[in-house]
Amino acid sequence: MNPVERFAQYAAAFEVVFEKDDWSLLEPYFTENAVYETIGDGPLAGRHEGREAVFRHLKKFLDSFDRRFDARELEALEGPEDRDGDVWMRWRVTYRAGDAPPLAMAGEETARFEGDRICGLEDRFAPDTGKEMLAWMSANARHLRGA
Repeated sequence: MNPVERFAQYAAAFEVVFEKDDWSLLEPYFTENAVYETIGDGPLAGRHEGREAVFRHLKKFLDSFDRRFDARELEALEGPEDRDGDVWMRWRVTYRAGDAPPLAMAGEETARFEGDRICGLEDRFAPDTGKEMLAWMSANARHLRGA
């Protein structure tokens, strides 16, 4: 299977994990020593090494952010496509909560593979996304679940 097809399978599995919170579904897609790095400002910057650390971070972010919204809409703006053996895509996610204005965040994701498993995953956020996210949270947090 080529990396783009495998990435598509991973992305579909991630959405099932988002719904069911069963992280074992992602184990077949990552090497044990996988690295996940987010490049952005503020709370969006970080590096996590090892599959379990990557999953802990992703779960924490989903629980404390994504799952607090009423709706989360993902869009692939470009890709996914093969770029010298890596899979690259440009994306946007729009969050909705109550009567608050939508919060849109955009970026690029690159996945590096060892065989059919992701060994490196990088999310690069558009400039100032972290600042915009924090400003939205400051003004609209009362609309979130668990507020």
